[in-house]
Amino acid sequence: MSEDRLLFSCEDPALWRRIYKSYWRVVELKSMAKGKKPGKLLPLDKWYQDELPKAIASRPQRFLTHPELLKVMEWKLTRGKFRPRLQQLVATNPSETVEKCTKKAFSLLPDIQAAITELSSLKALGPATASAVLAAGSPELAAFMADEAVESIPYLKPVQYTAKHYSLYLQRVVERSCSLNEADSEKNWTPHKVELCLWAWAVAGQLQPSLLQELCKEESPEEAVESSRRPTKRQRTN
Repeated sequence: MSEDRLLFSCEDPALWRRIYKSYWRVVELKSMAKGKKPGKLLPLDKWYQDELPKAIASRPQRFLTHPELLKVMEWKLTRGKFRPRLQQLVATNPSETVEKCTKKAFSLLPDIQAAITELSSLKALGPATASAVLAAGSPELAAFMADEAVESIPYLKPVQYTAKHYSLYLQRVVERSCSLNEADSEKNWTPHKVELCLWAWAVAGQLQPSLLQELCKEESPEEAVESSRRPTKRQRTN
């Protein structure tokens, strides 16, 4: 697959796995990119991807605390477009309201749209930030509405920060995760995992296209075996 094509159209789980494994390399590239505070994104992303899901899962009922919601917003703004006003607004939500609202949102799952609507009642939370909350606590159901991931899917540009557009995006991501699980013996693809791959592909294409070239040229063990079985040019002409 050529690196200038859309990853979303690729049905080869081996390439998707290689992209997923390169995720942290791409985060480091993004963290050091011009316009960002060097090194700030990487620890925030590790917190969002690793620590926050464990904290949510450890509770009898899933919810986010007020400090966690503030940090989710900080992560989102550091990773994407920085809007300081949103950070200020989300901080005005009372702690009790944050816990009550996020707890109710998780209880509404698997109805994603109902959960998004509930979270959107909090100040400064639109569908994109709401999706970040849900993806942290239910990666098997939700995907974060990252601009780069949405724009990587045909017919979803430009990004519209509405519940309807998120629904269209999530539907496509869920479909791709299902198709990958059908083709991949590991069968561990989730909407959130697909979203991470789409983001990594898009950002690497912007910051270091050579990384995509490298990943596209790599062969999995299965691909190497298949290549070895193909007849050589001399064998074909004999």
